[in-house]
Amino acid sequence: MRTFFLLLAFLGLVSGLPAQDSTSTPAPIYFICDASGSMWGQIEGQTKMSIAAKVLTATRENLQADQAVALVAYGHRTKECDDVEFMLDPDAANQVAFREAVHGLKPLGKTPLAHSALQVIERLKTEGEKATIILVTDGIESCGGDLCAVIRAAREAGIPFRLHIVGFGLKPDETEGLRCAALAGDGSYFDASDADGLASVMEEATAAPVVEPEHNVFVYAVKNGKPVDAHIRGVKPGSTKAINAARSYGDTARMYLAPGVWDLLASPLEGSDVEAIRLTDITIPAGEISHFKISFDGGTFRVMTTNNGEGWDCMVKIFPRGEKRAAAASRTYGRSDDQEVNPGVYDIEITAMVIEGTAISHRIEGVAIQGGEVVDIAHDFKSGTAMVGVSSGGKLVDAIVKFTDQASGKNVANGRTYTSPNNNPKKFILSTGTYKVSVTGLGKHKGLSDSFTMEIGAGQTVEKLVKK
Repeated sequence: MRTFFLLLAFLGLVSGLPAQDSTSTPAPIYFICDASGSMWGQIEGQTKMSIAAKVLTATRENLQADQAVALVAYGHRTKECDDVEFMLDPDAANQVAFREAVHGLKPLGKTPLAHSALQVIERLKTEGEKATIILVTDGIESCGGDLCAVIRAAREAGIPFRLHIVGFGLKPDETEGLRCAALAGDGSYFDASDADGLASVMEEATAAPVVEPEHNVFVYAVKNGKPVDAHIRGVKPGSTKAINAARSYGDTARMYLAPGVWDLLASPLEGSDVEAIRLTDITIPAGEISHFKISFDGGTFRVMTTNNGEGWDCMVKIFPRGEKRAAAASRTYGRSDDQEVNPGVYDIEITAMVIEGTAISHRIEGVAIQGGEVVDIAHDFKSGTAMVGVSSGGKLVDAIVKFTDQASGKNVANGRTYTSPNNNPKKFILSTGTYKVSVTGLGKHKGLSDSFTMEIGAGQTVEKLVKK
């Protein structure tokens, strides 16, 4: 793979490290120079290595006098992916040593972008050091690494930084991963097509080598172990009014909150019934970066509803134990239905559609669920079918039919037969039990009436034809 060079500047602020004063010595710049085999390639009669050495040297000489610079190279000694060397430690007076080092590099090996970045990151972490971030490359990773993932992981580990990336003669379809890394590093991506373009963007990238971060609160949101898109609000303790807010977009939400005590409200944005999580009495120190990880680890109730053993459409409501407001509600449509809720203890109410009677709702109480757990909930309703027809003199009669539960005296179903064979006899699907049935004629049969008892068993069809 063709790769130019990685100039990694790391604007880092390790948790607990005081913010840099604007009058203090600028943080160092770490140049990581690519000396992979592709650097022998030529542009306008010059090798890329030669162009790199000249531009790096000129960039180094144009920096302010107290700017410390470090040099790291890779791919210059072997063809192994772990060939990374710290050639110069940060120093404000190493212009000569820097020039000699970069002009002495002989391209040879591969392009371990991610591994090289990781080595610099680990050193910055160990030494608690701030640094500028710039990355220039004429190609892509050739050692199987993922630069964007490395930068994101550094964020999650509590290492804020700013990463700029310069693409040197790259094709449009080669820049996606580099743009991702620059975005993750809170920096910018630049394009350069020749030596002059490279020098120009290098000047732009190093113009303000150290900038204090615009954000001091970083929130990483996960659900069941995976990063999720979430809305994060900074509010005063006990309040719900956002003073500042940010969105994680499946990675890290960043915002600024003044030093003091705050609450954080976090809501998932990926179609979940998991409710907002509130972190209370969070202290935001002055001059530090604060990192928080919020987990929306919900549990899933998998609800299957049947009637006489066959899938049946039902309404399902899930109530937190002791509360009247449902945490989740859905309709099964005769299929297995998943509802995700916060970990806790719940009462589950299932109501059958279409079926009429006194046993059309079922409540399951005190069901506990943990984050990431799937709990199966099943209920089988029992019903039968009643067919009631009314006729007089061989002709169908329009009549009202009422079903009353014999045990409770509650009216549970009403229907009208009309005079069409499509509706007379009238069909009723009823929960199992014993019912009193009354029939009252309409229109010219207004005086017609009858009453009787029907026993409805599971899966049975009972027919009653009233003839007058």
